[in-house]
Amino acid sequence: MHTSKYWIEHFTANLLKKRIDWGIEPQVTSNEIDPILHSLQAWQLGETSEGRQLIAAAERYALKIIDPDYVGAIRLFIKEEQKHGNNLGMYLDRIGKPRIKKDWGDSLFRTVRHLNTSMESWTLAVIVVESTAQIFYQSLKDATGCKLLKQICTDILIDEAYHITFQTERLAAIFYSKTSFSKSWRIAFYKLFFYGTSLLVWFANKELFKAGGNTFKSYIKKMDHKYARTIKAITNPVNFEVKTIL
Repeated sequence: MHTSKYWIEHFTANLLKKRIDWGIEPQVTSNEIDPILHSLQAWQLGETSEGRQLIAAAERYALKIIDPDYVGAIRLFIKEEQKHGNNLGMYLDRIGKPRIKKDWGDSLFRTVRHLNTSMESWTLAVIVVESTAQIFYQSLKDATGCKLLKQICTDILIDEAYHITFQTERLAAIFYSKTSFSKSWRIAFYKLFFYGTSLLVWFANKELFKAGGNTFKSYIKKMDHKYARTIKAITNPVNFEVKTIL
């Protein structure tokens, strides 16, 4: 497991990397944009969260485990997510499409986040959302011939791979601090939450997933793989590696 200082160094260095050429003119057709626009707008909104509840949970948790650097790592993680939202927003601006201020899916997740005070629940939720995000942004990348949008998606996919590692390592640490009985029911809860959230993401964004070449069956198959890898990393966190889809 990497230390919080390692993740601070990683996120700090990664924020300086420029993988997007904003000198490229966006070229997206109406046939491409129609099935993906709403989801693009919704995820742009979701990526702009200030993360106040997550930071508060991290502060309580860091105090408990005596690791103040963990809060710094979480703040940088949130900053990287906000970078994604800013880049998607700039793209929407460039193609003359509005940034939305409200979406039912985003509103639901924000409500859940406000009720969430546990670092364990926060970490699990982020892992699931980041896992669906890998399929989402790969689908978005595959749904368009626009070079600029593809670069934006590639940048996000690289970041998300590290985000999943960061969060999975933390959930593994939390999981291993529990009793054997607690571990047994947690695995069942993790699975229920993972697939329940995955289904919500599919139904909220199925047009974009389909535009990117996914069927419901292929989407669930990919989530099956991600779930199996996540549980393996949590219950046997040896040699957990970063993997990305590009």
